[in-house]
Amino acid sequence: MDVDVNGGRCRSLTGKRLDVFALVIYVPDPLGRFLDDLRRELVPHCDPHAHVSVLPPRELAGDWERAAQQARSLTERWAPFEMELTSVEIFPATSVIYIEIGRGATELRRLHAAMNTAALAYPEPYPYHPHITVAQDIPCEGVEAVAEKARRCWAEYRGTRVFRAERAVFVRNLMDNCWKDLAEYPLGAVPV
Repeated sequence: MDVDVNGGRCRSLTGKRLDVFALVIYVPDPLGRFLDDLRRELVPHCDPHAHVSVLPPRELAGDWERAAQQARSLTERWAPFEMELTSVEIFPATSVIYIEIGRGATELRRLHAAMNTAALAYPEPYPYHPHITVAQDIPCEGVEAVAEKARRCWAEYRGTRVFRAERAVFVRNLMDNCWKDLAEYPLGAVPV
């Protein structure tokens, strides 16, 4: 398990770039725990924390504190909303196995568009697609088998597939796949 510079636990998100930032919404338990267990089963040695990226990992053009303030300002005016997880899919270009977001996807796209400006602006390598990654970095010949296992496990899950997005977390990759929470912002903290 990785440890951040302050001695706290680091979590593995996506990518291996250093000194990049992201804005995520963590999936609460018990659904989050199930997704973490599923990801560890599909990709051993992974230390996940189930999340939806509002802003996928990115380099910042300027000061991270300014970017964090922009994220705070936008999230505190954004009303909480519900998300529903639907089916297990595969991104063809990257072979990333993920769970699709049904209800809440439109709101996530709107939030991403509002956030991906000014200090948080970044030219995305792929169009933004709200999802929860459950497996990645799988050898090409094993992707279909891992996706099928993920589909079976997801079909057997009997808990809720809906959760409320109430908080966003600004995170930073300090070293190879070691992400640290920098700031947490409640959605809707300031009434519009």
